[in-house]
Amino acid sequence: MQEPSIDGHRPTPDRSWLRDALDAVGAEAARSADTHLLRVPLAGRAGIDLYVKDESAHATGSLKHRLARSLFLYGLCNGWIGRDTTVVEASSGSTAVSEAYFAQMLGLPFVAVMPASTAAEKVAQIARFGGRSHFVDDPAAVHAEAARIAAGTGGHFMDQFTHAERATDWRGNNNIAQSIFGQLARERFPVPAWIVVGAGTGGTSATIGRYLRYRGHPTRLCLADPEASVFHRHLADPAVTSARGPCSVVEGIGRARLEPSFLPLLIDRWVAVPDAASLGAARVLAEVLGRSCGGSTGANLWACAQVIDGMAARGESGSVVTLLCDSGERYRSTHLDDAWVSARGLDLREPMRAMAAFLAGVAPVGPTPAPPPRSSAHA
Repeated sequence: MQEPSIDGHRPTPDRSWLRDALDAVGAEAARSADTHLLRVPLAGRAGIDLYVKDESAHATGSLKHRLARSLFLYGLCNGWIGRDTTVVEASSGSTAVSEAYFAQMLGLPFVAVMPASTAAEKVAQIARFGGRSHFVDDPAAVHAEAARIAAGTGGHFMDQFTHAERATDWRGNNNIAQSIFGQLARERFPVPAWIVVGAGTGGTSATIGRYLRYRGHPTRLCLADPEASVFHRHLADPAVTSARGPCSVVEGIGRARLEPSFLPLLIDRWVAVPDAASLGAARVLAEVLGRSCGGSTGANLWACAQVIDGMAARGESGSVVTLLCDSGERYRSTHLDDAWVSARGLDLREPMRAMAAFLAGVAPVGPTPAPPPRSSAHA
C-alpha cells in the first residue's frame, strides 16, 4: 500500500476565474434596485394596513432571483461551481429562469429539470437565457432526475430544496426581511404584526423567520400553503412527511414531500388555500394594483385575508406584509386562460367575489377555516 504523502494537496483551483465570477455576481447585485413595497387599499379596517412586496420587479421577474443569486454565490464559494461546470436544477420554473440568467452571465451550461406541466412562458424564458429544459411526467421525480443528469455530466446539482435555507444570509446583507423592515420604517406600523409567505423550498420562510428572531421582532410568520401540499399537514401533525393525490396547479409553492429547507418551527400559523382561491385572489389583486399576479401571490393574499379577519374580530391593529412573487404573464397560457382553468374543474367566480368583498370591507373572505396560531412554545 502506498503511503500517503505528508505534504499532499488538492489541485490548485482556478482562483482567477472564481474572483471574476464573484465580481460579476456582485456587480449584478449592485445594479439591481430594491423591489417596491405596495400598499393595498383595505376598506373598513382603519387600524390594519396591508402591503405586498413586488418581487416581480427583479431582472428575471420573480422572488427566485434573490435565491438564485444566493445559490450561485454559495456554490462558487464552496468550490462546487467552476469554469466548466454544468449547473443543473430541479424546479417548477421560476428558480430555473433565474438560475439560467446567472449561468449565462458566467458562461456556464444550464439544465432545468421540470414537470411537463410547467407553464410554456417559463420554458421560453429559460431558453432565452441559454438554458435547456428537461421534462419529467411525475413532478415528484424532478429531484432524482436532476441528480442523475448532474452526475452524468460531471456537473453540479444546485438542489434548491436542500440549500435554500442556508445559502441566504438571514442576519441581514440586504435579504428580503431586512428590505421589508427598512421600507416600513416610516409607516404607522413599522414592525408588522404578521408576514405571510408561501413555501416551495422553504428558503424565504426560513430567512424571514430567522431574521425576526435574530432582531427580536414580535412579528409572527404565517404560511400560505396549497391544499394539496404537505407543509401545512406536517405543521398540523409532525408525523406527516408526504402528501398523496393530485398536485396543486399553483406553481412555485407547495410540495408533495417535506423538503430539507423547510423549517417548520419558524411558522406560527398556517392557512391551507384551495387552488381556485389562489387563482381567483390573484386576478382580483391584479385589478386592484394594476399589476399582473401569479397564483402563489393569490395564495398569499387569501391567507392574509384570514389573518386580517382574525385581527379585526379581536380588535387588533397593525400591518400585514406579503409577497407578489411573480407576474401572471408567466401563466397566460395556464392560470389566466379561462379554458385551461375550466378544464381542471376550477370555478373562480366565488373566490373572486369573496376577495373583492373582503378588500371592499363588505364581508370576511369566508369559508376556508384558519387553524389557531401556534403556542408561544413553538415560536
